[in-house]
Amino acid sequence: MKILKINHIGIAVNSIEESKNFWEGILGLSFEGSETVEEQKVTTAFFPVGESEVELLESTAPDGPVAKYIEKKGQGIQHVAFQVENIEAALAELKEKGIRLIDEKPRKGAGGAMIAFLHPKSTNGVLVELCEK
Repeated sequence: MKILKINHIGIAVNSIEESKNFWEGILGLSFEGSETVEEQKVTTAFFPVGESEVELLESTAPDGPVAKYIEKKGQGIQHVAFQVENIEAALAELKEKGIRLIDEKPRKGAGGAMIAFLHPKSTNGVLVELCEK
């Protein structure tokens, strides 16, 4: 598996609009735009930082994964995403090494990327996303 870079850090928030004040207004990061991913019940907002991004995640439904995360742990860092050269090969390699996968096959994520999540029980409590653009 070849990891190319940290693609983004996902941050669960109650409101993208309210959170933009800090990321854009205080830190001066450029707001790149937002996108709703219906199948994940989330709206995302991106703020580029060098070769990576901060991704704000706002749930679009009370039963969505981000809403459940905030209910359990509060707002904050929800996941770290690594960009890989070949997501299908990466998933196969990780599965072979005994890593528990949330996604056995890649699925469409924000920005047209193919994504897959690794289960936190196999990653010392960190939700890890793999993505391929």
